[in-house]
Order: sequence, then C-alpha cells, then structure tokens
Amino acid sequence: MYGYDQSQGAHQQYAPQQPYGGQSQGQPLYPEPSPPSLADAVRAFTTGSLSAEDFQQIFATSKVYCPRGDNPGFLALHNTQHPVIPMFTSLKELRRYAGKESKYFVITGAEVIDLLPTGYGFVLDMEGEHRMVFDAKAVEQMVDFAMRRMYG
Repeated sequence: MYGYDQSQGAHQQYAPQQPYGGQSQGQPLYPEPSPPSLADAVRAFTTGSLSAEDFQQIFATSKVYCPRGDNPGFLALHNTQHPVIPMFTSLKELRRYAGKESKYFVITGAEVIDLLPTGYGFVLDMEGEHRMVFDAKAVEQMVDFAMRRMYG
C-alpha cells in the first residue's frame, strides 16, 4: 500500500514518504525567491528601475519602523513645507535618525496607508542614502491605488 509501512503487520504505522521529484524532506528542489526588502525597493524606485505600482506592492507588505512618543500614534514633523511623518525601512535606519534608546513601533506599509492622518505625508529613511518623501497628495494616490487593487 501507498503511504504506510506494511512490514509492521496488523499494527500498521505510517512511514515517511519520499517526496515527489526526489527532493529531500523539508528542502524544496527550487526554493522560492525571497521578496525584495523595503530598503531594496526604495533604492530601485529612486533609481527608476522599479515602477510605482511594484514599489507600492512591496511597501504594502513590508515592515515599517516608526518612532513614537509617550502617547500612541505617529510622531509628525511640522517644520517642513507640509507635515510629514518619519518612517524607516529598518531598525538600523531608525536608530541612525532617533538614537539607540528611541521608542518605536512596527507596522506594515498597508497599515501606514490606512492609518495615516489626512493631510500628512511621510518620509522614508530621513538620514538614509535613498531618502523618499511622499507628500499628502502622493499618499492619497497610494490610497486610491490600494482601493482599486482591493475592490476593482
């Protein structure tokens, strides 16, 4: 019979099977490629080698590190032309900006788009080599794109 060892007689026990294609257990023949990191996507987008749609898809599923104060919520910078919220692609980038002992929270890019207050933009990796600024209008476009993808 297929799927169990018949040599056990009446006390049939399931025996491990050799996976299809001769691959070893737990190891796929062709490993899935890992998705690009948000930092890689920022670099690719700022150099023009990644489309806005592809960037937004990566951003939506990526972790975003946000500095926080004593109260819940985003910390906003109001000393800019339009208010923006600093966000970071990694804890290392956040620490470069806010220091080693800074408080932070982590959310996905999709949650950023959902929770960002109206009229605010955000900046990714303020102190980084590939800083990206999304003003309030760009955030509205990201929300529209997300809604079209979700609801058609």
